Amino acid sequence: MHLTLRQLTIFTAIAQSGSTIAAALQVSLSQSATSAALNELERTLGAPLFDRVGKRLQLNDNGRTLLPTALAVLDGARQIETSFGSPERPLSDLRLFASTTIGNYILPALLAGFRRLIPSLRLDLRIGNTSEVIAAVRDFHTDMGLIEGPSHDPDITVLPWMEDELVITAALHHPMTEASEQAPLTTEQLTAADWLQREPGSGTRDAVEHALLPHLLHLRSTLTLGSSEAIKNSAAEGLGLCCLSRCVVQDLVQARRLRILSTRLPRLTRRFTLIHHDRKVLSVPLQRFISLCRDG
Repeated sequence: MHLTLRQLTIFTAIAQSGSTIAAALQVSLSQSATSAALNELERTLGAPLFDRVGKRLQLNDNGRTLLPTALAVLDGARQIETSFGSPERPLSDLRLFASTTIGNYILPALLAGFRRLIPSLRLDLRIGNTSEVIAAVRDFHTDMGLIEGPSHDPDITVLPWMEDELVITAALHHPMTEASEQAPLTTEQLTAADWLQREPGSGTRDAVEHALLPHLLHLRSTLTLGSSEAIKNSAAEGLGLCCLSRCVVQDLVQARRLRILSTRLPRLTRRFTLIHHDRKVLSVPLQRFISLCRDG
């Protein structure tokens, strides 16, 4: 049996795109050459890897068994290329994918410290919501994910990282701000308020609901926004209450555009986590980055 990295690359491209036409664009081959490569791989393995459903190709049991191993093999090959890269072949040494709060507010200082440890290291940082980070880790599109909550994917290793405090804020002229200056807000007052929230799939939204719903039963969401920046600025304009990381709102609190509200709720926290695929081979730079994060 003679498998090639090219065959595995084509197989994973088809598995992730669902057709040889789309995969051909990813691997820079014709559609016929892509189909031929898949047929050759299936002959080599002695088993079909896909069910043909109309024009779509769907992984069967054999394909689902092969996919994580193929992704791990290709990731290992990429790491070899990176380790032996040359100036003529610039490659990223470490690929990170962070959810928005971590990427915008926590990582810059960490990366500055990490760059001092390994000055020659090349970094590729992407920022998205938590579900996007988990998907990228699962598919080996990134070396390490940094997310604002847990992952329940069975193929992903979760490393506890740091505690983050969530605070409830509103504009200085908001009625709830005035009420909280008289007495800590009750659950009834908070339940009746209008809330600004992140989109579904956001780790911040999941964390806020996990922290608040046991006390408020439901959140009356009047506006859904795609970033924490949009939420805090909307809150500063009086559009509603928001619950965000203290590090996110601190600038507007100091500028006296937002006020942290006094409530009868307990202290609200969440746990940031580091994630990687459980078949991921941890390179020396990645191990040092994990140590830097966890040691402080």
